[in-house]
Amino acid sequence: MSARILVAEDDVRQAQVLHMYLKSEGHDAVVVHDGRAAIDVARRLKPDLLILDVMMPRVDGLDVCRILRQESTVPVLLLTARSSEDDLLLGLDLGADDYMTKPYSPRELMARVRTLLRRVARTAPPDDALLRVGEITVDPLRHEVRGASGKLIACTPGEFTVLSAMAAEPGRVFTRKQLLDRTRGWDVSSTDRTVDMYILNLRKKLERNPRRPTQLLTVYGVGYKLTTGSDSAED
Repeated sequence: MSARILVAEDDVRQAQVLHMYLKSEGHDAVVVHDGRAAIDVARRLKPDLLILDVMMPRVDGLDVCRILRQESTVPVLLLTARSSEDDLLLGLDLGADDYMTKPYSPRELMARVRTLLRRVARTAPPDDALLRVGEITVDPLRHEVRGASGKLIACTPGEFTVLSAMAAEPGRVFTRKQLLDRTRGWDVSSTDRTVDMYILNLRKKLERNPRRPTQLLTVYGVGYKLTTGSDSAED
């Protein structure tokens, strides 16, 4: 089973060994050496699997896992020199699918990779999966949004990310911070006001009456939710 695999490992020699083993099994392997690069490349390439070293410069592996897990279901295999139970449980709590402690056997790591890829293949959604909530349809694969009557709606990347997160869990109330984390990752220049602007713009594009929205609703004191339109319009 060939896959696109991103390796984030700051030890150049270990990264080269991993790259060699992955290539020998027919995988398309990409290597980066710090956490910030791991976030950037994962967002751009959308790998099938991420092999992630915990101790990395700029952004450590646990933060990378936390950020990417909020916006992606990519399987994560952690590599860590930390052997305490608390450290390992923290990694799993943040959304890692498996872990190995250093030093490790490359052959055992390849076996773990095969297991994770088989698990993904069994649970992968159909290619034509769409997110439909009331009159709004989000196509994650084509990066398209359609409103009433199937009209194609142009959205910025930030707007699309926020809408996709909400469409995946209709009715769930998202705080501004939860939506902000999905759009900015480690970029601290964004603020809660950024999310408010995304919602305002989406209402203008998608709601029949943006001043009295029926789908993109505010939950006062908490955040926002996307509904089918059966909820009462805001006052």
